[in-house]
Amino acid sequence: MLVKLLLLFVVAYALVCLAGRKVHRHFVYVPDKTYVTPEEAGLEGVREVRLKTPDGVTLIAWYKAAPAGKPTLLYFTGNGGSVATHAAKFAEIVDAGYGLLMLNYRGYGGSEGRPTEADNVADAGLAYAYLREQGVPADEIVAYGESLGTSVATQLATGHDVKALVLEAPFNTIVDVGRRRWWFLPLRLVMVDQYRSQDYIGDVRVPLFVVHGTEDSVIPLALAEKLFAAAKQPKEMEIFPEADHNDLYEYGAFRAIDRFLQSLDAKPQARSSNAKKPATAKAAG
Repeated sequence: MLVKLLLLFVVAYALVCLAGRKVHRHFVYVPDKTYVTPEEAGLEGVREVRLKTPDGVTLIAWYKAAPAGKPTLLYFTGNGGSVATHAAKFAEIVDAGYGLLMLNYRGYGGSEGRPTEADNVADAGLAYAYLREQGVPADEIVAYGESLGTSVATQLATGHDVKALVLEAPFNTIVDVGRRRWWFLPLRLVMVDQYRSQDYIGDVRVPLFVVHGTEDSVIPLALAEKLFAAAKQPKEMEIFPEADHNDLYEYGAFRAIDRFLQSLDAKPQARSSNAKKPATAKAAG
């Protein structure tokens, strides 16, 4: 009887793991699929850009060109919402004098398709290529990631020339984030999209700036500190007491990021040593 119960448990556990492998992306990606124009979001002078991927998917991004001599942030959002739900942050960044290209992942904000890690990273390269085609110098592009997007930005920075890498509320791997809730599952076997930033951060050869809150209820500060420890110099980290996951800007995170970026102009810049030739971005009709 005990053997049968044990066998039933093993079979049931295996089925749960198989089901988790099939549906885990529904928990990783929580898109707002609503299509919104920059004007509808209250942003003036911001251009909607449509990019066509090599597999025929149309992506939507919002773009504001930088004033002469100012960097452009290539911004990758977290797993929830869309570019439109980041309109306030978009405005704060461009009001500070920066250029900004913010990409809707596949399935987000009117972009076609469904998101995966591999596609998100490839599409990040497409967005980078678009900026280069707009005449933005590589040494004026800042890879910026928020939450899930910190891994996308980190992976981009290992293969493309950028000015710096800025990470807002990062983690070492999504597996370690997920273990807080799904501790009873072998997530390294269940999850296909693991966003293992820790496997890439050591290859980043540009200045790194990390911001995180002590009260982050989604990604514990300890995971950001683990990632930061694996990064090479030059690197800086600013921790905001009492800040949670989505309110870092309210505690002054962007002011700190602004100071960091301004400080780079007075320093010799390192460059990524393993940059690859970017894919060509194609504007969709």
